[in-house]
Amino acid sequence: MKAAEAGHDVQTLMERAGRAVADEVRRRFPDARRVVAVCGRGANGGDGRVAVRLLREAGVDAEEGTDVAGADIVIDALFGTGFAGEPREEAAALIQAVSGAGAQVVAVDVPSGVNASTGEIPGEAVRADVTVTFHGPKVGIYVAPGRFRAGEIVVADIGLERQETAHRLVGADVLRLVPRREPGQNKYTAGSVLVVGGSPGLTGAVCLTAEAAFRADAGYVAVAAPPESLPVLETRLLEAVKRPLDDVWEAVDRARAIAIGPGLGRWPGRRELVRRLLEETDVPAVVDADGLHELEPFERAAPTVMTPHEGELGRLLGEDSAWVAAHRLEALSRAVERYQCVVLLKGDDTLVGSPDGPVLVREASAPSLATAGTGDVLTGIVAAFLAKGMEPAVAAAAAAVAQARAAKLAPAQRGLIASDVIAALPQALEGGP
Repeated sequence: MKAAEAGHDVQTLMERAGRAVADEVRRRFPDARRVVAVCGRGANGGDGRVAVRLLREAGVDAEEGTDVAGADIVIDALFGTGFAGEPREEAAALIQAVSGAGAQVVAVDVPSGVNASTGEIPGEAVRADVTVTFHGPKVGIYVAPGRFRAGEIVVADIGLERQETAHRLVGADVLRLVPRREPGQNKYTAGSVLVVGGSPGLTGAVCLTAEAAFRADAGYVAVAAPPESLPVLETRLLEAVKRPLDDVWEAVDRARAIAIGPGLGRWPGRRELVRRLLEETDVPAVVDADGLHELEPFERAAPTVMTPHEGELGRLLGEDSAWVAAHRLEALSRAVERYQCVVLLKGDDTLVGSPDGPVLVREASAPSLATAGTGDVLTGIVAAFLAKGMEPAVAAAAAAVAQARAAKLAPAQRGLIASDVIAALPQALEGGP
């Protein structure tokens, strides 16, 4: 924002920003009787004061102040994009008052207390119903925990030119990059996936991954599992080829991508198998679940995607899951640096980092995916996209978008299960953006 604003008249920008806030308040809340703007001393506070003036000119009962009791709408204009650290005691009390006023809260640019560059919340932070942000989306209101304080996000144009950014929002357009089957392809060239996992008692995970890979348009899927699991897999999986785990090296020869870890278990020799599959094969790989357990950095030339959730990533970094949840961009960066591969950090704000590219942030929110087995589904989709030859970071981001889209297309959001997501994948991919 500093780069974008350079050379522009501050007062002009403030007037445009304040007008955008005032217009949004009037549009959304035409019957509001009292509007109070809690304004700081910086430019963000100036935006709020402009909004108050314009609302008054439009006949709305609007004022600047700190007494939010009885207000219908509170405009949060305390801190903007320059805020970092923990609010001081007086500011923290104001933030608490704004969030506890029982009014609709409209945040100016970013909810006060949220770090606009990271999404981190080191102290008190406003919980907004709507955030009117200027020029472009701020990463801090799309990355958790800031994402959960922003409410609905409205991006207002204030006349600035676009700038190169360190992060990218990824929407449904990314699905246009997923290769479609072409005339002349066979089941192997359409995308051949090998899934390694499925220990006794954990066969459901490998089944979900294999079925998701098929529904994500892989042409051939094989599963390598312990021999004692094969009778279950023969019953549950119709289309996939089943191989005993001892045949995994032969099965790799037909694969264009490997999914390592779903239901693999924690048995002796498991770590060595994972290491060998990563270091002694040259096909793209996605590593999840038990494949991530106690995983050490590895040497590998082929494309690799790791897909941890916060708990798994915390263990890999020597941190607890709460720390990862509070510092998601930093945790992602540390993981990418340590493992030198693409890392997809699962969550409502699914993040994809890579050693030589921007952080990709999934735009869509899909809270219904917080259910057992959806991580295995995501692994299958990533594997299918890798098998089609997609670049690993794009494959990971596209898989996250496809999964969120499939979840929203499922018949019901309440009671959604992983199999529902798999069933909706063809529609999610066929429909395009």
